[in-house]
Amino acid sequence: MRPPPARAKAPPVPDAVPAPDDGAPSCDPRAASLVEGFCDALRVERNASAHTVRAYRIDLMDYARWAAREGVDPLAATHRQLRRYLGELDRAQYSRTTVNRRLSALRSFFRWLNVTGVCDCDPASVLSGPRQQKDLPHVIRAADMARLLSVHGKRDAAGNPREQSPADLRNLALLEFLYACGARVSEASGLLAANVDFERGQVKVFGKGARERIVPLHDLALASMRTYQLLGRPKLLKERECPFFFVSTRGNGMTTDAIRKMFKESLRAAGLDETLSPHDMRHTFATDLLEGGADLRSVQEMLGHASLSTTQVYTHLSPGRLKQVHRRAHPRG
Repeated sequence: MRPPPARAKAPPVPDAVPAPDDGAPSCDPRAASLVEGFCDALRVERNASAHTVRAYRIDLMDYARWAAREGVDPLAATHRQLRRYLGELDRAQYSRTTVNRRLSALRSFFRWLNVTGVCDCDPASVLSGPRQQKDLPHVIRAADMARLLSVHGKRDAAGNPREQSPADLRNLALLEFLYACGARVSEASGLLAANVDFERGQVKVFGKGARERIVPLHDLALASMRTYQLLGRPKLLKERECPFFFVSTRGNGMTTDAIRKMFKESLRAAGLDETLSPHDMRHTFATDLLEGGADLRSVQEMLGHASLSTTQVYTHLSPGRLKQVHRRAHPRG
């Protein structure tokens, strides 16, 4: 079986889709079986994460249930029928992001059906989704970042020395790590202790699609992570063994939910906007690098973006850098 084309992008995990009402027709069994086959191909041949596979399955099963209700063959739908499906999502007041995500799932599925010879039509390829406004990423201000990083530090907000618990040492190391290398929450959760290289000042992380990359760390982050490794992690492990670098109070690897909960609690303790997320640390990392003069390709490599266009959004957040480039490059600058 040949893998689906690499250009098909995986949508984020969708909102939960409610089960069909009692009496509603179930989806076509063959379509359901092919959706599972497609998801298996994503997992085995493209090494897609469980997060991505779940996203495709939910969206495609929702489409299959719609086709059953409407009496449409889900494997031989026309582009007009697919347009009607998307139109019903719009009339049901689904967001533009959700409609585009469903269309992305259909495009990937029908391409796979063509590649595997299940069908020879591709009605989704001629459809375009609704335009949506692209929101710029949130960036944490320097002063707010300093307050956030001090929550679990050696001194309290008043500057007085404080005793750090093992959890404080871990939380400080984790926050410093997120800001120092722009890691995703999933990458921090999956960071292996064996992949933290203190001598070279770098870490090996595995991003989307299990893509491996090496990211350097600055001295402050390395110092916090080293202190946690020597003084905090052994106490959290309680003589247990765990391959992950960041561990919970029970000695297990920290889950993504646990990291997000810790981050919210740290925001609250710092008196900062609680709508901020750990991913905003990643946005801030990229923006600060560009403001400091880093080139776009290097930032792309450190973030683990497959496409440079994904990284280019951060140029809109760096007016200071653009001014410097303009002054340096323009003849009358």
